[in-house]
Amino acid sequence: MPSNYLTDIDACVFDAYGTLFDFNTAASAARDELGDDWQRLSDLWRLKQLQYTWLRGLAHQHADFWQVTGDALDFALAALRVERPGLHARLMKLYLELGTYPEVPAMLRELKARGMKLAILSNGTPAMLAAVVTNSGLDGVFDAVLSVEDVGVYKPHPSVYDLAAKRLKLEPSRICFLSSNGWDAYSAKAFGFRVIWCNRFAQVPERIPATPDGEIADLAALPAMLNQ
Repeated sequence: MPSNYLTDIDACVFDAYGTLFDFNTAASAARDELGDDWQRLSDLWRLKQLQYTWLRGLAHQHADFWQVTGDALDFALAALRVERPGLHARLMKLYLELGTYPEVPAMLRELKARGMKLAILSNGTPAMLAAVVTNSGLDGVFDAVLSVEDVGVYKPHPSVYDLAAKRLKLEPSRICFLSSNGWDAYSAKAFGFRVIWCNRFAQVPERIPATPDGEIADLAALPAMLNQ
């Protein structure tokens, strides 16, 4: 049996952005306006989005992810000196229409056919998550779609991870958590989940407590690693 083969798993809980849904598709869809800057804009937008969640958490100045996403976009557009009327609104709308990574629908169908409980646990607001789930044709797939708005603080606060354990009524050790963000995967492991890091972006290992149970390049490899 492979060392990263997980047993006694009753549920898979997924981060949303960067794990199931490709956040690059928003800026990519506006290449007609952004030109060659679209990837730089997307990278900076994502970086500031995450930084603002951490900074707001440390400062006890919570704002929902829609505002944080808009603020991060404002920063990115200003930093790249992109000034086009209506572009901010267009990009925010596109963020509600993100598509999944190619392997995601089939992977979810296979796990659901096995009877595995499936959930999303995300910084996104309920409305943002509902929009991308519906846009991707995944309505009815998940047993729970959980937002940090239920606790008013962002990942990696332990109360966020605890949302999934409580909602699914499972011990953390019976849950496999998936994230493409190294800091998220490591923090979820520190909380007590079993964790497989979906290292889509070939990141180096984090230097923070707890190490994921396994690592994969994309989610297509997930079903073969699980045995309920």
